[in-house]
Amino acid sequence: MGKTTRVLTLAAVAAAAGGVAWALRDLPAQLGAQAAGARAERMRRSPQYGDGKFVNPVPREVLPDGAMAGALRELIFGQQPRRPKGVIPVVKPAFPAKQDGDLHVTWLGHSTALAEVEGVRVLFDPVWSERCSPTSFIGPKRLHPMPLGIEELPRIDAIVISHDHYDHLDLASIRALTRSQQAPFLVPLGVGAHLERWGVPLDRIIELDWDESFQVRQVTLTATAARHFSGRRFSRDGTLWASWAVKGERRSLFYTGDSGYWGGYKEIGEQHGPFDVSLIQVGAYGDAWPDIHMKPEDGASAHLDVRAGVLIPLHWCTFNLAVHAWSEPVERLLDEAAARDITLAVPRPGDRLNIDALPAVEPWWRAIA
Repeated sequence: MGKTTRVLTLAAVAAAAGGVAWALRDLPAQLGAQAAGARAERMRRSPQYGDGKFVNPVPREVLPDGAMAGALRELIFGQQPRRPKGVIPVVKPAFPAKQDGDLHVTWLGHSTALAEVEGVRVLFDPVWSERCSPTSFIGPKRLHPMPLGIEELPRIDAIVISHDHYDHLDLASIRALTRSQQAPFLVPLGVGAHLERWGVPLDRIIELDWDESFQVRQVTLTATAARHFSGRRFSRDGTLWASWAVKGERRSLFYTGDSGYWGGYKEIGEQHGPFDVSLIQVGAYGDAWPDIHMKPEDGASAHLDVRAGVLIPLHWCTFNLAVHAWSEPVERLLDEAAARDITLAVPRPGDRLNIDALPAVEPWWRAIA
């Protein structure tokens, strides 16, 4: 190898190493922070906390024995079409300058949704990044663009986080919303440590245990129970997870976050329902993790349990996170809704729905499935 070749080789290696280092520059921050001090003490006092971690009211297995091997076989050899064959239709929503007292929901993809409840705008689980991953080059990649830029959002009154997994809590989005909005961040116990590390001012971080509430004008937002888990590192359950009940003077909404199906939904319905609309996780399910993600039929049961009127499915379409076919969640839900007389709305990403004037369900996904 000549001197010139060696120099070029060393330069290429250095450039590659520099590129990797640049791509990984945010990795330490992506992992978040562990709670300490008064925050950790408050966590330890929670009824949901025991033996050094948060626990579910109903025991849960994240991966039952032998389930991972089966999931890996399906991932490698399964024939399910896990991506659409065509372009997912995306609509750019328009928000009125003056809010009214009605109830609107805009699904932006996966579990990101903007609800307008009696003039109060609530943004759930904002994820604008291309990947739901701690890195920018590895991990599930977005299957459609966001319907609008984060800087194009209208004024938000509350930003709600269900738990700290990467497809629900996104570092880049949190930083951008901290700069562009003034709204408080409502999070389950412990998640505030991540936000504080990422530069969110302490006076904008509202940490809630289950059954604790925060008021935004006339609208009450309550952290409610869920059957899931948490963690951005190798350990689990160091922060709490939650569903959310949003109640105005006349209008109301329930948001599941991520959860397996369990009897607690009936208790939520009895305590906080009925609701005008439910935003229900119906995708990324599998036999390997039945306790932490609902199948579409479970989502229908949860909707009925909390006594909601309209069901809007979330947690499908945007990221490939399971081995089922891309459109299977919505197809199964459509059949279940018909069998159980459930009013269903299936928006395209970006559709702004008036819950009082819903269009008929248009199976827009079938042309590209």
